[in-house]
Amino acid sequence: MKKHYFAVSVCIASLTIGGQFALAEPPGHGEQPAKVAPADALARLKAGNQRFVAGKLQHPNQNPKRRTELATGQRPFAIILGCADSRTSPEVLFDQGLGDLFVVRVAGNVLDDHALASIEYAVDHLSARLIVVLGHQRCGAVQAAKETLDSKAEAPAHINSLVAAIQPAVEATRGADVESTIKANVENVVQSLRSSEPVLKREVEAGAVSVVGAYYSLESGAVAFTQK
Repeated sequence: MKKHYFAVSVCIASLTIGGQFALAEPPGHGEQPAKVAPADALARLKAGNQRFVAGKLQHPNQNPKRRTELATGQRPFAIILGCADSRTSPEVLFDQGLGDLFVVRVAGNVLDDHALASIEYAVDHLSARLIVVLGHQRCGAVQAAKETLDSKAEAPAHINSLVAAIQPAVEATRGADVESTIKANVENVVQSLRSSEPVLKREVEAGAVSVVGAYYSLESGAVAFTQK
């Protein structure tokens, strides 16, 4: 019985600090870096891409020390919704390391419920303040969607779901080249994220979160960000 009372006393003492109850920190979210403002996050991405283009990569945060630091939690400074194309890895294009970017990748950088839920998690729970929709030159998914719709055909199996997601951009750029459609698709996804309820629209309108589009040149390595 005495042991029971002692255990309870220790438990209460551990919860009470200065007469007030203290809530335990969630695992991995104790001492965390401060939130990075959208403008600062964008500046980091631009600087990293400039290093990539110039061939002066720093490969930051890619050592055992960083790996150990991240073992109990993460605090990425930006979210990237990008294409699954093997030539467009955001950590490489922006010269970033472990834990720097929260990356969601799917062919055509389209938005579905799973991608949206992932992005909402990064905003709500990881405090990322910048979302970048990253399209790229000669995107095969957009090209396939354009060709499928232009020929009034139907894509095989689940690829048809990508065609349906990209269709609004194809329809809006009839008569234009595929690069125009790629950029229109990026802009459509940006607008969808900005207006997504209940999480993102609230944060965007409050100025807490910024959503921007970007276009990666396979040839030059440069990423151009939209100004809208």
